Amino acid sequence: MSVFGVSPLEEEIYRHFLRNPGTSPDDIHLLLHTERERVRCSLDRLRGLGLLHPMGDDKLINPADPEIALARLTDIRLRALHQELRQVTQSRHVVDGLRAEQGPRAQAGTGIEQLEGLEQIRDRIDDLAFFARDEILSVEPYTRLSPENIARSRPLDHRCLRRGVEIRSVVLRRALDDTPTADYLRELVAHGARIRVACDITERMLVYDRRAALVPLDPANTARGALLARKSGLVANIVALFEKIWQQAEEFTGPGEEAGEALPDFERRVLVSMCSVGKDEAGARELGVSVRTYRRYVADLLQTLGAASRAQAALLARERGWI
Repeated sequence: MSVFGVSPLEEEIYRHFLRNPGTSPDDIHLLLHTERERVRCSLDRLRGLGLLHPMGDDKLINPADPEIALARLTDIRLRALHQELRQVTQSRHVVDGLRAEQGPRAQAGTGIEQLEGLEQIRDRIDDLAFFARDEILSVEPYTRLSPENIARSRPLDHRCLRRGVEIRSVVLRRALDDTPTADYLRELVAHGARIRVACDITERMLVYDRRAALVPLDPANTARGALLARKSGLVANIVALFEKIWQQAEEFTGPGEEAGEALPDFERRVLVSMCSVGKDEAGARELGVSVRTYRRYVADLLQTLGAASRAQAALLARERGWI
């Protein structure tokens, strides 16, 4: 259980009470061959984590159900990792401070850079997305995304969204006619991206943190190369153009977001039950459905949220305001 931040002693104490529920903690330090004070501190932390529950004026202790305990520990660990990741990705001032050590000579070449060839453009996009900390704006008039494009974009897009980077994108409405493209856009929306559609756009741009803007040399042939602008005036004009296109485009909603409702009522009840009830049987009974039906709804919600576990689903649902 160390991966959840539980020490070996704390795990041993929790396992002891799983084997001996409703017993006293008074002499457990003798059984574990350790100091009474260490055991007392470990007991206090396990209570704080919700893994142990005192009963009978704290004289007896019951352990939390292992499934509930691990779900709670996972939730706590994911929150801590999420916060740590945000702190790391928002440390741009460290880069700025280190760059200042290079002096003015190293800054002289910045401003506008010409990129040649798709490979160089893709590498630069990867770098810009990796270091983005606030927002990514894009206008992309493609009519479909190839499976290769989606496979390349997915890890970058998901990484940015997990770090709390705001993604706003405008795409052609015709792109929705391609099922894999539409499915991928819905996937991004489900993870927090904002996407709008327009009937007629020819502009193509990518803007990172309003500091760097990437535009093609030839919008009709992106293979010819691109310009990367870092001059504030140029970037501000490109951002202004993006905002104009954004205002004129229509919102594209993902699954479960029609008519202003974040989630259908029954699915919301399943989500709340999934996050608060320990066993599927109890959740199914509470909602008046079979266990098989309940589990199918849970699986659908995990897929919609892009979560690998129920604890992660609860965290993502809270971030989206669904619970």
